[in-house]
Amino acid sequence: MENKRKNLKRSQIVSFLITLVIIAVVNIIGSFVFTRLDLTSEKRYTLSDTTKEILGNLEDYVYFKVYLEGDFPAGFKKLRRETKEMLDEFRAYSKFIGYEFVNPSESSDAAERQENFKLLYQAGLNPTELSVQNSDGSAKQMVIWPGALVSYRNETELPIDLLETQIGSSSEEALNASMQNLEFRLIDAVKKVTTLKKPTVAFIEGHGELEEKDVYDIMQTLSKNYNVSRIAINGRIDALIHRTQDTISEVKAFPSFNAIIIAKPTQPFDERDKFLIDQYIMHGGKVLWLVEPVMANMDSLQSQESTMGLEMDLNLDDMLFKYGVRLNRNLLLDLTCAALPIRTGQVAGQAQLEYYRWFYFPLLQAASDHPMVRNMNAIKADFVSSIDATTSANGINQIPLLKTSDYTKISGAPVFITLAMLKQTPDRRMFPSKGQNVAYLLKGTFPSLYANRLPQEIVESVEMQFMDESVPTAMIVVADGDIIRNQIEIKRKTPLPLGYDQFTGNTYGNKEFIENAVSYLVDGEGLIDIRSRELKIRLLDQTKINESRTQWQLINTVIPIGLIVLLGLAVSFIKKKKYSKKYKA
Repeated sequence: MENKRKNLKRSQIVSFLITLVIIAVVNIIGSFVFTRLDLTSEKRYTLSDTTKEILGNLEDYVYFKVYLEGDFPAGFKKLRRETKEMLDEFRAYSKFIGYEFVNPSESSDAAERQENFKLLYQAGLNPTELSVQNSDGSAKQMVIWPGALVSYRNETELPIDLLETQIGSSSEEALNASMQNLEFRLIDAVKKVTTLKKPTVAFIEGHGELEEKDVYDIMQTLSKNYNVSRIAINGRIDALIHRTQDTISEVKAFPSFNAIIIAKPTQPFDERDKFLIDQYIMHGGKVLWLVEPVMANMDSLQSQESTMGLEMDLNLDDMLFKYGVRLNRNLLLDLTCAALPIRTGQVAGQAQLEYYRWFYFPLLQAASDHPMVRNMNAIKADFVSSIDATTSANGINQIPLLKTSDYTKISGAPVFITLAMLKQTPDRRMFPSKGQNVAYLLKGTFPSLYANRLPQEIVESVEMQFMDESVPTAMIVVADGDIIRNQIEIKRKTPLPLGYDQFTGNTYGNKEFIENAVSYLVDGEGLIDIRSRELKIRLLDQTKINESRTQWQLINTVIPIGLIVLLGLAVSFIKKKKYSKKYKA
């Protein structure tokens, strides 16, 4: 009996020592080998390879000051928790990530709170006003700043919005989209603040493109991450391509800009400028085309009730067709559209306005699940045409990005445009066409428009460095130039934010689309592909919560206590029975 006890004791000691050794070995291995297990079905806590690469290359501290602290509704508490967990994931892959959560409404002094709000607004953050219902049924107004300021080396402060606002979507859907895009928002901010040498983007001039005041807001926005300029080609051979001579006989050519933007030209391109743009693309240049095949604008309707939409020859059809798309000579009318203010009278010196749906202002939606347009707000177009993908370009991937709704009417040019339709009751039968594509992403190896068309001396010219086929590159074609055009404030004549409609007060997704398009062209697919991630947010039914609150409170309170009591009684009964047998023996 004594030997059995000694063997049992020795066995327990050995087991204990083995356990200690295993724990020590695991900890030693863990200090050298980093790994994490993600058991969620949608891999919620698995960062993309691009994110890990960016974090692994950090050389100094990136600090997030997140303004999501306070007594929030459940949805915003979840957004706060998701943001913190994502930043913790970032810290697991880089020691140079730091963060803090700040409550901008913490002060009890109203004047101090307003001063804090003013500073946050000046820094670039946007507030959200909420009406929160109290337990007694009353409601109170809350101002929330769902954003963050990101700094690098205590120098740069970049504002980022963490809340995705989408026209027509519920608050739950907006929060869901926000949580899906958290990784993209946060790592995009890290990349932007740590990029010391900015890529270059140029707006092309010289063919009646939009003036600087018309694209002022997007130029200012892009200038935070890119060196933005305006340039006229004027047939100059070095306008878009930079050439260097390494040796006496060897000349190397490469694009002078990471991307160029051609925003609503109204005059034809001559062949020399077309050739230079073509060769810019052949050498790997990226282009954002915003061109209109039909000329129509609202200025003509300011003084008269009707106007005409006429075909516009920009001398670009053969070029774009060669690259993989055809811009159709039509205008699209859509039941899903923005409103147009019409002056109906004047009272006490104030103009009286009424708002009517203007079918020539379609609200565009994503035409595919491409991350560039995924979860994006509606985009306001202005006299837009349809685009068809052609079969003439082999090796080019043609991806539709934007389209109209399934209630579209196609009017071939010339188009008679009249304000009289505003007073007509819309009939869905007059909009028989399904969604029409109006924007395409083209990527791959493009053929030159000028292959087999040039004299041999130009083709063989060392200085020219002519290429009849491009290196792998990409371009985006949109059949509406006004997508990038900001409104001008009527009284002060100052540019307004892109996408903001001063007449209705709505903010559309135009700026985000242009930002994403330029980011995709300049930075490639790695970063923006993070947007394709989809998380399943399992939302609670608030109605059922309110109806069965007491029931679930009792269940969560009584059942655990009852189980503990029953377990205690069972243990007591077993012990009593066990020791009573020993006593009898």
